Amino acid sequence: MSGNGRTVVVGVGNEFRRDDGVGWAVVGRLAELAERTSSLDGVVLTVSDGDPGRLIGTWRGAALCVVVDAAHAHPGCPGRVHRLEVTGGELRASASASSHGLGLGEAVELARVLGHLPPRLVVFAVEGADSSLGTGLSAPVRAAVAPLAERVRQEILRHRAAERASARGRAEADDLADDIADGVAGGVAGSGAGRRG
Repeated sequence: MSGNGRTVVVGVGNEFRRDDGVGWAVVGRLAELAERTSSLDGVVLTVSDGDPGRLIGTWRGAALCVVVDAAHAHPGCPGRVHRLEVTGGELRASASASSHGLGLGEAVELARVLGHLPPRLVVFAVEGADSSLGTGLSAPVRAAVAPLAERVRQEILRHRAAERASARGRAEADDLADDIADGVAGGVAGSGAGRRG
C-alpha cells in the first residue's frame, strides 16, 4: 500500500448514459483547470468504465487516488455529492449512497487483497437523475460539476500540504536523531578523554 507521491484522478462511468458520465465531466473540467493553473501539475487525469482490473492498474503505485463516480440513492437528490474514503481497505459509504455498479467496490477489495490499494483513496459519488442512453447531464448534475472539480482540486492541495508537512517532520526527526547521536558520541568521546587526563 505504498505510494510514490503520484496523484491520480479517475472519472468512472459512461458518458453515453447521461448522468453516468458525471465522472468524465469532472475530469474534463479538471483538465481545463490544469491548463490555467499549476496547482494540478503532475496530476494524472483519466477516465474509466469502472472495470476493476483497469481501475487497479490506474491507481497502482499512487499515493492519492480520487475517484469520481455516479451514484444512486434512495431517496435521491440529483446533484448531491457524497465523499467516501477507504478506511482499512473498506469503502465506507453513508447509508443513503452507493456506487451505481459493483466495479468500484470489487476493485477496492481486490486491490486490498493484492496489496495495490493506494494509501489514500477518496471517492466522490454524485447522485444522478437520468442514466438512460444519450449524452449530456441533467441540470442538477451538470450544476455539480464545477464545484465538485474544485473540491477535488482542494483535496489534492490538502494531500500535498500534508505530505510536505510529513516530510518536514521526518526531516526534523532525522536531524534530532543525528544531533542526539552526535551528542552521545561526543559525550562518550569527551568522557574517554577526561579519563585519560
